[in-house]
Amino acid sequence: MARLKTVYRCQACGHSASKPMGQCPGCSEWNSMAEEVVEAARAGALAESVASSVGQLTSFSSAVTRLTDAKETPEKRTPVGIAELDRLFGGGVVPGQVILLAGPPGIGKSTLMLQAAAKLAEKGAFLYASGEESLRQVSSRAKRLGISSESLYLVSESSLAKILSAMEQVKPWAMVLDSIQTVTHPGLASSPGSVGQVRECAAELVRAAKARDTVVFLLGHVTKDGSLAGPKVLEHLVDTVLYFDTENHDLLRVLRAQKNRFGPTDELGLFEMGEGA
Repeated sequence: MARLKTVYRCQACGHSASKPMGQCPGCSEWNSMAEEVVEAARAGALAESVASSVGQLTSFSSAVTRLTDAKETPEKRTPVGIAELDRLFGGGVVPGQVILLAGPPGIGKSTLMLQAAAKLAEKGAFLYASGEESLRQVSSRAKRLGISSESLYLVSESSLAKILSAMEQVKPWAMVLDSIQTVTHPGLASSPGSVGQVRECAAELVRAAKARDTVVFLLGHVTKDGSLAGPKVLEHLVDTVLYFDTENHDLLRVLRAQKNRFGPTDELGLFEMGEGA
């Protein structure tokens, strides 16, 4: 049986320490050190990387190729069908693109993505994985929005292994995970939303997206100070980072692109939350 030990890890930068601290030595953040349980290294064993000790669930690699031999393929964009989103994406989504949609609780991330899922399901199988709501809750929201699609599949699950299994079963061309902070990696003992869990779960989903050319939308929470909850490495892992926020008096929802490998970052998307579809 594996021997476990307790470490204290900064939820902002990932710095770890053997004892609790009020301020992180790595990034100087206050009250960011959280307790995590990890597997202790075997006596006399060489230090192993995080990936090898955790155990990757997916893999993505290619053979070594000369630059002159690498084939250039034009980006095939698929419009979402929502004009404000398509403008932000530069005309549509690209196969294998991983998109992080971040915003405060209750801003409307799940509602927007369910509407986008309905549009994208018209082009093929779409998987909506919810770690926060039951199937009944997601179905109820879809009914209020007037959404019904035979190609839209739902799963209520927080286990990363089972979500990847659902991807193998459905073979969707695109999917949503709501949210990345609720998912747990089977190789980690830390709680959902911790630095290790968010980093490893996101890395697995990025590898799965690239290997299958699946478009993946990850929903993420924003803290009180407006920053993304979890490690900053999450923003580096994905291809596109979108922030959902409100304007003055909460009349409009504003969607901004902070990072976009396949499109512009100087566009805004404006949405109005109201009753009905």
